[in-house]
Amino acid sequence: MDYENRDEYIIKKYQQDEQIMVQLFVQWCINYQLNPAELYQRAYPQQLQSSVLTVAIDQADGEELDLSHETLLDVLQMFGNDDLAFVVSEEIEKLSKK
Repeated sequence: MDYENRDEYIIKKYQQDEQIMVQLFVQWCINYQLNPAELYQRAYPQQLQSSVLTVAIDQADGEELDLSHETLLDVLQMFGNDDLAFVVSEEIEKLSKK
């Protein structure tokens, strides 16, 4: 594999992994009746809503997937979404008080 193809492969793989991360975030929000767009906006108030997030919300089927809080936090942090992980942590704390 030459360098140009390798770089394209790495970028494409990262984008696919990012889509999975966003889908997991949206699914977690659905599981707990939370608005993923609202949480994203709280985490990143200066940014426009991500097109990847919009697509994931539109494609969400509402079927519950068993996804632990810790798994979601780990995935978000792995992708450097520390601000979103912080907002999710706040929501987890609220959920645990119910």
